[in-house]
Amino acid sequence: MRVLLVEDDDMIGRSLSQALESNGWSVDWVKDGLLAQSALADGDYACVLLDLGLPKRDGTEVLAKARAQGNTTPVLVLTARDGLDDRIAGLDLGADDYLLKPYEFRELLARMRAVIRRRDGAAHSLIGGGDLQLDLTTREVLVRGERSALSAREFALLHALLERPGAILSREQLENRIYGWGEEVMSNAVDVLIHGMRKKLGPDAIRNVRGLGWRAVTTLAVAGATPDAGGSAA
Repeated sequence: MRVLLVEDDDMIGRSLSQALESNGWSVDWVKDGLLAQSALADGDYACVLLDLGLPKRDGTEVLAKARAQGNTTPVLVLTARDGLDDRIAGLDLGADDYLLKPYEFRELLARMRAVIRRRDGAAHSLIGGGDLQLDLTTREVLVRGERSALSAREFALLHALLERPGAILSREQLENRIYGWGEEVMSNAVDVLIHGMRKKLGPDAIRNVRGLGWRAVTTLAVAGATPDAGGSAA
């Protein structure tokens, strides 16, 4: 999944980006408040990791403007500002969680999963339903209860499709959720990824809606049955 990291400290930003990428995240990293506002307006992120002490525009202003514009992307504040008033102000402005520096990376990952679950309306780690579910903690897919491992991009694609059951996502929307800045995206990258996912999940799990995009199907056909007319394969 794609995350926006807003951090002006080069050492912290570089090490955190590398750690997140090694755990399967695509990271877009910006170093000031104005760039953060621009990225938030243009990007589709699973969550935002927001420092408060930023050049050009303070993180609190970035957060306040995003919420005023109706942006509901989960925001996890990462800051050294440890005063009670600072924490209260950040949460009242719309932050989903608040983590003080220094922090343990494992705790950061757990809090990221938690704010994303809440955004998805899930109190536990599973999203989806019926025959097809995604475990946000283990990054595994469950097909009729049977677990299978996913690559980072497979997980990002399936999360995008299952977080809003029945929604049709275009090629551009899926690319924005899977790939970060600077990553080369081939014209058929989504098609290739979905083709591989169908081999793993079943041919009717991800349907193509001609001219619009793709949607996930959580009630899968039994082996040997003919799928319903939900659209042709990509």
